[in-house]
Amino acid sequence: MIKKRPKDFVPTFFNNTASSYDRIVHLTTFGQDNVWKHKIVEQLLTEKTVLDLACGTGILTEQIVNKIPNVKIIGVDITKKYLEKAKEKLIVYENISFVNQDAEKLNLDEKFDCITASYLSKYCISEVLIKNCIDHLKVGGKIILHDFTYPTNLFVRKLWNFYFKLLYFAGFFVPNWKQVFIDLPRMIRDTNWVKEYEETMKKYGLKIFKKELTWNTSTIIVGTKIS
Repeated sequence: MIKKRPKDFVPTFFNNTASSYDRIVHLTTFGQDNVWKHKIVEQLLTEKTVLDLACGTGILTEQIVNKIPNVKIIGVDITKKYLEKAKEKLIVYENISFVNQDAEKLNLDEKFDCITASYLSKYCISEVLIKNCIDHLKVGGKIILHDFTYPTNLFVRKLWNFYFKLLYFAGFFVPNWKQVFIDLPRMIRDTNWVKEYEETMKKYGLKIFKKELTWNTSTIIVGTKIS
């Protein structure tokens, strides 16, 4: 049996969940998703251009434009239904546009002051994603990555495992999310994305800042292109 790579789960996770995504991610993270995205936005200052990879339904995209109203943002996502939802939500913002592309095959022929990505890192090969980001990043620009992490504290880890068991049973009441609740915890446990991306960022000469959030259940890594 061929072992699936994380990206193989994308169609299962995201084909039929766009309409309920905002509500489910808010409920299942107890509102922490909004807090985590706010922490991403805190890393932004006065950037004029931002590329938001795996923008999904535009939750982070909207937070960015609310902080920097005149910023030009391009949101990229591999799933058309999520982009349609984002366009519908953010139609009033003339400075936001959306592109249907795979982040590992990114080709926009443009460089940005900042590239953000929430919940993308675990699906991608670090070498491929970081190389693509650097090719689209101005000198002095930032790559800001955020994703779930498997907590290191034993007590928190037990709570984390127990919570996903509860979500497994909750999946019977929200069928479109059932497989997500089964496969996502396995993926988070098996993916050491933080170490991989740190090593890759160092390889490409990026200045690194890392911040663990909510008992190390998620992490932000910032890589700054210094030359």
